[in-house]
Amino acid sequence: MKSRAGSAWKNRRPSDTTRPRNVSAKITTKERLKIDRQTMPEHDATARAGEFGEVNLGFTEELAMLEAQRCLQCKEAKCVAGCPVMVNVPRFIQFIADGDLAGAARSLLGDNSLPAITGRVCPQETQCEIECIRGLKGLPVAIGHLERYVADWAYRHANQIVPPSPSPSGRKVAIIGSGPAGLTAAGELVKLGHEVTIYEALHKPGGVLVYGIPEFRLPKNIVHEEVERLRQIGVKIECNVVIGQTYTLKELRERFDAIFIANGAGLPMFMNVPGENFKGVYSANEYLTRVNLMTAYKFPSADTPILAGKRVAVVGGGNVAMDAVRTARRLGAGSAMIVYRRTKTEMPARAEEIHHAEQEGIHFEFLVAPVEIIGNDRRWVTGLKCLRMQLGEPDASGRRSPVPIPGSEFVVECDVVVVAIGSRANPLLTSTCPDLKLNRNGNIAVDANGMTSLPGVFAGGDIVRGAATVILAMGDGKRTAQTIDRYFKQLQPNPQS
Repeated sequence: MKSRAGSAWKNRRPSDTTRPRNVSAKITTKERLKIDRQTMPEHDATARAGEFGEVNLGFTEELAMLEAQRCLQCKEAKCVAGCPVMVNVPRFIQFIADGDLAGAARSLLGDNSLPAITGRVCPQETQCEIECIRGLKGLPVAIGHLERYVADWAYRHANQIVPPSPSPSGRKVAIIGSGPAGLTAAGELVKLGHEVTIYEALHKPGGVLVYGIPEFRLPKNIVHEEVERLRQIGVKIECNVVIGQTYTLKELRERFDAIFIANGAGLPMFMNVPGENFKGVYSANEYLTRVNLMTAYKFPSADTPILAGKRVAVVGGGNVAMDAVRTARRLGAGSAMIVYRRTKTEMPARAEEIHHAEQEGIHFEFLVAPVEIIGNDRRWVTGLKCLRMQLGEPDASGRRSPVPIPGSEFVVECDVVVVAIGSRANPLLTSTCPDLKLNRNGNIAVDANGMTSLPGVFAGGDIVRGAATVILAMGDGKRTAQTIDRYFKQLQPNPQS
């Protein structure tokens, strides 16, 4: 297998040792409580800031075993309820502690269709880990790091994990979009015996996993491996198919028993300030797609170019903004900065991503809001005019609203501006299907079961909830797959079954 990281750290991958140890049976709760949380090894910050290899190196076998022994195996495990895809966390961790990695892999893969991905990009600190009892006095169990360890082990030992072979149901499902919601739904539906075909508009499957998340956070061969595993259990994927153009929703409905729309929210939002159409201004969507999907970081050996600015300003405070600014640093920006209108406390980005950005020399301008992009007579960006802000009362999100400070204007010198303030639903599909009910934001409206206004047509992920996290989209995919299965059972028996 080709290494998932650069040669500088390829030998730091977890051990392939599989012998049972049964350590957990010999350790008391008091001894478990004495074990400190194990730290994820990382590639050196100075070296990694100039290359695209993965930052986190993964647990070794020894670190994974120690961390697994910290789990208290609670009878009422709140960590499970904190997981959007309901992974049985204590069960797979117990298998690790017992030295049964094949058992851990079977357990994890039974609950989660994309564990190598969620183990890398899921915000466990605000979901499963925040519910961990160990976190009441100290640090929670590193559930995400253990998930990644098991998922990586499972890929290297696929011959030890035989996937289930359900009886064919005779039902066919079309899934629109191969992002996290679509892939998860596909994996669950195939396990239930249904025939699944995914239609992907781009030339590679993965959706935001391949075009949005950088190589240093989620290597693309990891996504490829997860997709190939789904193919091996029966999922069909057709790329370069734009639903609404190549096929209509009506045409799909005539060929399939159910449809799941999971095409994401890929339409970028802009600030609507003067100068936003100057050369050197990118949406985060375009900027990251050029670099990630089209490998512009390899230019000129790759065909897609990218403006590698010397001073890059990224507007926003979420994970996408962190991805963009850390990408700019790796493309050679001597100054790569975040411009954010609130404080660090209010930033929605993962704490780990902010920490990594700080390590890599990213500069943060807090309590600052852009009001104009400045350019020269050739319409190239030269700066970002901003206002200082102060925090007022909380808004609908619960965060304190930024309030401008009069007379506080100043200019940030830069030659590239990346706007990372969110995205919304792309109307390419919905505009061709007027019977599909939308909400006021242009997202697809669904009922409590995930069904749209069209019978047999379901939707989930960002196209329903708006731009959110990978794991929330996966949760939608898993729940909708179960709903589609129930929907089939309520229909008349399939004559093909």
